[in-house]
Amino acid sequence: MIIKEIEIYRLSIPMEPFVIATGTMDYAQNTFVKISTDAGIYGVGECSAFPMIVGETQNTCLAVAQDFAKIWKGKNPLDIPARLAELHLYIAGNATIKSAFDMALYDLAAKAAGLPLYQFLGGKKRDIVTDITLGIASPEEMAAKALTLKESGAFALKVKLGKNPQDDIARIKAIRQAVGFDIPVRIDANQGWSFEGAVEALQGLEPYKIQFCEQPMRTYNDHLLPELRTQTIVPIMADESVYSHYDAERLCKADACDYINIKFSKSSGIYEALKIQAVAAEYNIPCMIGGMLESRLALAAKVHFAYAAPNVKFYDLDTCMVGHLEDPVIGGILYNGYEITISDSLGIGADIRKEFLDKCEKWVI
Repeated sequence: MIIKEIEIYRLSIPMEPFVIATGTMDYAQNTFVKISTDAGIYGVGECSAFPMIVGETQNTCLAVAQDFAKIWKGKNPLDIPARLAELHLYIAGNATIKSAFDMALYDLAAKAAGLPLYQFLGGKKRDIVTDITLGIASPEEMAAKALTLKESGAFALKVKLGKNPQDDIARIKAIRQAVGFDIPVRIDANQGWSFEGAVEALQGLEPYKIQFCEQPMRTYNDHLLPELRTQTIVPIMADESVYSHYDAERLCKADACDYINIKFSKSSGIYEALKIQAVAAEYNIPCMIGGMLESRLALAAKVHFAYAAPNVKFYDLDTCMVGHLEDPVIGGILYNGYEITISDSLGIGADIRKEFLDKCEKWVI
């Protein structure tokens, strides 16, 4: 089997403005790739650029994708390690667009094997319930939104923070006053605090029963994470600090975190994500599977991964629920409230509607 053609699409999905500590997103800056072979089988992949986090934009993803397509054309898509190694040799970083190509290879390989992706990966189905994210707003607005989500059956709230510590404490206080203490609250500072600010915020948040705090500080402060953990009872989850299994090993050895958040846009896709969760498991550090602003297609791939990754214990798979104004996906992840399932279709079991793709800017290699 060889790769005959790769199609690349600018998959812009309109959405309600979404605010985090590092910026505001008005649309999901996604890229869709379709890899076709001489065997009549194709694989699909999607990534979501979040420039203020990973340093990639939709335009950089689209430009690099064209180079990747030229590298892979005429080669065997089933040799996944070799194909991914070519991308890493060609360009450092750029994990987000690499993840779309990684995903498409796994989709194609599972289809060629006649299996759903999770079975191809050696996994099995289990119950998955996602949290739901609140963007940054005033304490009153966030409290009202949190109450609405709780009343709609939300399993857990993930609250974006990372501004002024005292203002952030006021946000969580208002949320707890609105929803009570019987629903888990997770917080995500998105690197927004200094070390001193993180100590102030987390100590001030201790009375409000915080399940964990994601990425309290900039990654250049990773060396301060062990000390931060001694200053608060709030568990720390590393997110932007972990792009690879080497990062996971470094933080786990330093006793720098309680949990690790895995995202394909950081790990370059499924291949490296499996390594990260395995390394974390060696240190008894549970993981979460999270995302940027992917559609139900990439989210389905994350569920397949979670089924095959026993050390993934937390699920932040709400990215298309936080404001996407259009759903272009056929198949994909399915929601029953906040409970998540996927079908047993071959591969990822998802695609993008042709009529949506017909409106997208396109490149064919």
